[in-house]
Amino acid sequence: MMKAAQWDPAQKKVVVNEVSKPTAGPGQFLVKLASASLCHSDLMSMAMPHQKPITIGHEGAGYIEKIDPAAENKGFNVGDAIGFTYIVDFCNNCEGCAVHSNHCLVKKSRVHGFDEPGLFAEYAAVDAHSCILLPQNLPPETSAPMFCGGITAFHCVDSCELKPGQWLVIIGCGGLGQLACQYAKAMGFKVIGLDINDDILDTVKSQGADAVFNSRTNKNYVEEARAFMDRGPNKGADAVAVFSAADAAYRSAPPLVKLGGIIMVVGLPANGVTFDALDIARGTYRVKGDSTGIPSRIKKAIDFTAKHNIRPEVEIHKSLEDVNGMVERMKKGELTKRQLVQFA
Repeated sequence: MMKAAQWDPAQKKVVVNEVSKPTAGPGQFLVKLASASLCHSDLMSMAMPHQKPITIGHEGAGYIEKIDPAAENKGFNVGDAIGFTYIVDFCNNCEGCAVHSNHCLVKKSRVHGFDEPGLFAEYAAVDAHSCILLPQNLPPETSAPMFCGGITAFHCVDSCELKPGQWLVIIGCGGLGQLACQYAKAMGFKVIGLDINDDILDTVKSQGADAVFNSRTNKNYVEEARAFMDRGPNKGADAVAVFSAADAAYRSAPPLVKLGGIIMVVGLPANGVTFDALDIARGTYRVKGDSTGIPSRIKKAIDFTAKHNIRPEVEIHKSLEDVNGMVERMKKGELTKRQLVQFA
């Protein structure tokens, strides 16, 4: 048996329960979690019609405790420190898996914390082909946020097609936005951060953002941001990445991007997003999206993170009993850092 933080649909809160310790299935590792962290997407799972308690969480890192025979001789050993993506039971070979592991056309893939027991638990079973060895300067005790938020932030910045010296506007400077700012500065881009929380804006400014604007208190933020970039007649950023899930955040993106620039979809509003079809047809801007992607893309993100010493801003907790409070604070919009549980 082991302890796990579970969303209880009857009580409408997270409770800590004793649950069965998982075993490594075919092609899997049994991992002893060193850390797990809260992602905004976890709220999506809690909104689903679960019929019974489910262990939440899809960001984790830890140590291999057991290797299934079918997962042997793949470059991993018992005791290795690893990170991993949050999807299990995908073939990693089909056309769907070449797009995203969640699109497997051969197997019915599942997501930790949604339809597979999540990572706010002492142990988890993970697919070997979703794993990567952690560099020494990325210890698993603090690396959980990299394995959704961090990789997503890296991919989204990297996919903006920017060159050093070009402008990136980051809308929503919470956990992912802060990582995106660090990645963008390490890639040589100029950065403007937008948020509605001054404490969060202070953080991204300290991380190297060239300018920050509070879009709630400064009604002229669009004009001031465009003036700060001083782009001449084609005013606006080369790319705008929307990390917020707020509808207002997406509405603010088109006025901030230059003619022909890229709007990167990252945040996931409950009702989806809408862009003007004529703007897209005329090339006023291009719309792209990215996410954690597929396992073969992880190494580039993690190597870059280690090389440039990029770290998430985290608030560390020592008990699974804290998870419900973390969730409630997230629902209220009170969080300024990634929430992480460290396991003894």
